Amino acid sequence: MLDQSPTKIVYKVAIQSTVGVELSWDSFFRNSAQGQGYQPPPSLGGPGKNEVALTSLLPTLRGGIAGVSTLDDKIIEDHLAVQAIIRSYQARGHLVAKVDPLGIMYQDRSTTITERQGSPPDEVIRQHKLNDTDMERVFKLPSTTFIGGKDSSLPLKEILKRLELSYCRHIGVEFMFINSLEQCNWIRKKLESPGAGQLTNDQKRLILARLTRAAGFEGFLSRKYTSEKRFGLEGCEILIPAMKQVIDKSTELGVESIIMGLAHRGRLNCLANVCRKPLVQIFSQFAGLEAADEGSGDVKYHLGTYIERLNRVTNKNIRLAVCANPSHLECVSSVVQGKTRAEQFYRGDGEGKKENKMYFTDSFADVARVVNAPIFHVNSDDPESVIHVCNIAAEWRATFKKDVVIDIVCYRRNGHNENDEPMFTQPLMYTKIKKTEPILEKYSQQLIADGVVTPAEVQDVKEKYEKICEDAFASARKETHVKHKDWLDSPWSGFFEGKDPLKVGPTGIKEETLVHIGNRFSSPPPNAAEFLIHKGIERILKARMDMINNRVADWAIGEAFAYGSLMKEGIHVRLSGQDVERGTFSHRHHVLHHQTVDKATYNPLCHLYPDQAQYTVCNSSLSEYAVLGFELGYSMTNPNALVIWEAQFGDFSNTAQCIIDQFISSGQAKWVRQSGLVLQLPHGMEGMGPEHSSARPERFLQMCSDDPDYFPPESDDFSVRQLHDCNWIVANLSTPANVFHILRRQIALPFRKPLILMYPKSLLRLPTARSSFDEMVEGTEFKRIIPDDEADPAKVKKVVFCCGKVYYDFKKERDAKNMQNDVALVRLEQSGTCPKEVKKKN
Repeated sequence: MLDQSPTKIVYKVAIQSTVGVELSWDSFFRNSAQGQGYQPPPSLGGPGKNEVALTSLLPTLRGGIAGVSTLDDKIIEDHLAVQAIIRSYQARGHLVAKVDPLGIMYQDRSTTITERQGSPPDEVIRQHKLNDTDMERVFKLPSTTFIGGKDSSLPLKEILKRLELSYCRHIGVEFMFINSLEQCNWIRKKLESPGAGQLTNDQKRLILARLTRAAGFEGFLSRKYTSEKRFGLEGCEILIPAMKQVIDKSTELGVESIIMGLAHRGRLNCLANVCRKPLVQIFSQFAGLEAADEGSGDVKYHLGTYIERLNRVTNKNIRLAVCANPSHLECVSSVVQGKTRAEQFYRGDGEGKKENKMYFTDSFADVARVVNAPIFHVNSDDPESVIHVCNIAAEWRATFKKDVVIDIVCYRRNGHNENDEPMFTQPLMYTKIKKTEPILEKYSQQLIADGVVTPAEVQDVKEKYEKICEDAFASARKETHVKHKDWLDSPWSGFFEGKDPLKVGPTGIKEETLVHIGNRFSSPPPNAAEFLIHKGIERILKARMDMINNRVADWAIGEAFAYGSLMKEGIHVRLSGQDVERGTFSHRHHVLHHQTVDKATYNPLCHLYPDQAQYTVCNSSLSEYAVLGFELGYSMTNPNALVIWEAQFGDFSNTAQCIIDQFISSGQAKWVRQSGLVLQLPHGMEGMGPEHSSARPERFLQMCSDDPDYFPPESDDFSVRQLHDCNWIVANLSTPANVFHILRRQIALPFRKPLILMYPKSLLRLPTARSSFDEMVEGTEFKRIIPDDEADPAKVKKVVFCCGKVYYDFKKERDAKNMQNDVALVRLEQSGTCPKEVKKKN
């Protein structure tokens, strides 16, 4: 910078003058000193929140060098350098923080990097350096740091020490990318305030007790089941006290429900010591016992649970759920989010005050930065720092209703599982791990040295938990069966009670209900004179009204009849997917848009009845894997809701195959978890290329049942029993009436099954693919098979079984050749179960 630059001249005037400079220059210099970019000039009202006039620095700056009464360039530059150094530690301190438990750790709570190496770390301060002679100089602290406490100025040496104690010990935090000064200052205050993170002796004893249980559980399993895989938590035992602390603090702040998603490592420990799953049930899973109920079950480290219990720390009730998860470690994350969102919806918790979600993964930083979520890296072998971070995270979520990431940096004492030898591939690391003392022993010795506990107290806590485990182990050896339902993560209280398990409720409705819904669905907004809709939409609404007047329904109307009638009965309907509001093929138009007012919309299905249930329709991003997992989690929460995910084209479900295979098709067999989720997959070879044609129905048919040759005994409830015994229902429909009935049947069934619906394309507008109201009124039901009413059975030479749009293609060709009496076209609407019945009858 030139010595006589205009900017520097004005800066010096701003500092020296008793009058100051024009406010916009004062704003510019203040923001530059705090490391921020340009902001608009302030009002004439003076400095705002978290701001201080630059001229207020005058006394400190003038007194910074003895014997100098006027400011020179070095004083200005030195002061700016201190401001930049403070910001550098806040932004880059995490780069040098000692968060690796296998690396060099601090053995006390006062040593810093500068004291160790004789100078501040270059990775942090970079070019912002001062001389050693400046260390005793006093500098005024900006409003964006809280290291001073009640002091507004500190010597440079003390500034560096306090910054390093806050940002460069066993906690490294990334937060300066957050575009909110209020939120950044909130985090600064939590980390920088003198005395932050200090715990009472009672809190330290609680950490020790929880660590003892976490380590004791793993030790007990390793002794009793030496050859069993359990994916233990050794090396990260602090996870258990950390989770419990998040729960404690969250319940204190009003959270009533916490939903967790975990990989397999540490799951059993979490179930035992966080959720307090009965140890007898956990130990029984190691015995290889037969199940007392239906289902294949799953390995113990994939299972979930649901617990309602009293939090003894806060004396408040808390609901805890751990979602079952396959070996696809991170796929449960979206399921947890969907389940949490549903809990919030049904409890009226729009801001997320009462429900919380936690899930554990190994890739998060970039995603967290995108959503402005702070990231706390913390050393797993410093329990008190971990607990401090957990308190901050819980308070952050309660204060700002935003995500937060805790990265507990730990190690794995054993191999991938207990039978693996990690020295094969990581000899140097595991040589060090073998020499690393377990955290329980480290922390016990620390508390004994500090006089917090005695050796006798430490031993007493260990022996008490060992006895608890031994008693449970003895009881588990007396068990003769296991129960899969004990591990259900989403129980539906009262849903199955008092019902005939094979009786389906009626799906036909009164014609006056059809007419009412049809009229509302076909009408413009009530304030049509003010709400300008597109001319094309006007034509669509008029065509719909004509059909209603003629007592017929196309596909969009049949679907609307199902949704509207269910909402009339109090059933929440949720439809999500790509372009679902309009419909991929521009046939649905559930959300009408004002043509001259941005974001002004009208949804006719939300205004059918004054006391109807809510209708949610929302376009989703092009991430089928995440969105389908979310909707599955949503469907798990409440059985009395119709949750639908629609792919833009059927083969887009390829991207969500993990959710389809590992959760939806096998969820009930593995985890006794039912779901009525509907997948609508547009299907048909209609000239749109290989990617937009087949929904691959053969894949779904293959997964309908474990045994394709199994045939239920014939009885009056044969068709319902078929649905009960399959993994899911697969259908390729040919009439709007059948789509109306099958969607309503999802709620009318006494159980819940996923429905895989091959959704049509050309049939959406095909004039012959319409249904009369007579096919949807009371007394009608879903037609699994639609016989050919035009063919004369006595003259038929060939019977062709078909489904979906192929029926109309065949019929057109048959009629063109005048072969109505030679060929009968029988439609198999429900492909997954009908062939067995047809084969039996023929």
